[in-house]
Amino acid sequence: MDLNELRQDLALRNKNGLPFLLSAMTVWILITALFTLSLELRIQNIGMLMLTGIMFPLSVGLSTLLKTDWKSEGNPLAGLGLILNIAQFMYFPLVFWAFGVHPEAMLLVFAVITGAHLFPYGWIYRTKAYYILAPVMAVAATAIGWGANPSGQWLIPLTMVFLLAVLNVLLVLDYKAKTGLSSPQNRAA
Repeated sequence: MDLNELRQDLALRNKNGLPFLLSAMTVWILITALFTLSLELRIQNIGMLMLTGIMFPLSVGLSTLLKTDWKSEGNPLAGLGLILNIAQFMYFPLVFWAFGVHPEAMLLVFAVITGAHLFPYGWIYRTKAYYILAPVMAVAATAIGWGANPSGQWLIPLTMVFLLAVLNVLLVLDYKAKTGLSSPQNRAA
């Protein structure tokens, strides 16, 4: 297989990464709920980090439910997605810095990192949706974070939920186009 065929194979087997993004959306819904509670900011920040612990198990469960092959054995590009996801952790010193020095900025930093790390998946899955939404997430989180007062921080994760929902819809449409599921002949079948 050539490179484009490998990327197409990965996109189809993984359904453009939908299980992981649906899991991410779930985590951000929970983070939104957490930041609407009248809790000390330090507790909210710790809770946000703890909630990310459900991401991978939920993704694996959703992969089973959606019948995706997130391991994609036999495709040499399969490990690249995992490497790029792990690369997100290289930015976590910024999150920990914010926790210790500027706790009011921790949610903003975490949202920017989350959105920005999605950008390379546009190349892996051959879809423009990641190329468009990743920078939109990073810029939107930054703009809202600059303007939000401490009691309005819940707007940042709510925005992430909304933008992840848009991304998921675009990825489903892209997957259907790649498989021909959106054609009138296939809808009638």
